[in-house]
Amino acid sequence: MFLYIRPDEVGYVQSPLPSDASAHGHPSEEFPEIRLSDELALVVSGAKRRAVRDGDQQIDTAHLLHSLLEVDPEVRDAFPDGGQVARLLGYLVQRSIGYGLQWQGAVEDSGAVPVVRAAPGWSPVAIAAMESGAERAASRGDERARGVDVLAALAASAADAECRAVEVLGRAGVDVELLRKRLN
Repeated sequence: MFLYIRPDEVGYVQSPLPSDASAHGHPSEEFPEIRLSDELALVVSGAKRRAVRDGDQQIDTAHLLHSLLEVDPEVRDAFPDGGQVARLLGYLVQRSIGYGLQWQGAVEDSGAVPVVRAAPGWSPVAIAAMESGAERAASRGDERARGVDVLAALAASAADAECRAVEVLGRAGVDVELLRKRLN
C-alpha cells in the first residue's frame, strides 16, 4: 500500500525536528504502506503544519484530532452534538497559548501502545492511530483509510491515559466510550 498526499496551499511543511534527513522527505515516505483518502491526506498535512507552528517535537494525537475536525466533515458528523465540536476546537486552538503547554518538549508515549515501527517526527501513539485506521479500513474492504478510521482508532485509545486526543475529548465533555461504540 502507498500513502498518497497532495500538497496544500502552502506546500509540504517540513518539521524542524528531528534533524534526520528522512524526516524532511516527501510525506509519502512516512507511511508507505498506508493509502489515505483525499481528506485524510489533508489531515496529515494539517497535523504536520500544526506541530511546526506549535513548536512541538512530534506530531501527536491532538494534532491529528485538531486536523481531523477542521478538514473532514465525516469526522465532525461523528459528534451528534455540534457543541462538542466547538468545545473540542476551542481546547485545541488554545493548545499553543496555555492549554497543552505541559506537552511541549514531551513525547506522547505511555508505553501502552506497542510501536511496530517509527516514523520520524511522529509520536508512537499517533503512528499507532494511523496504522490502526488503515487496518480498520482494510477490515471493511476499503483500500484507503478515511478520517473516521483514524478517529475510531483514537477513541479506541481511551484506556491510554497518555493519549492527548483522548484527554482533549474528555475535557470537552465527549463520552469517548460512546464515541467508540458509535464509530464501530
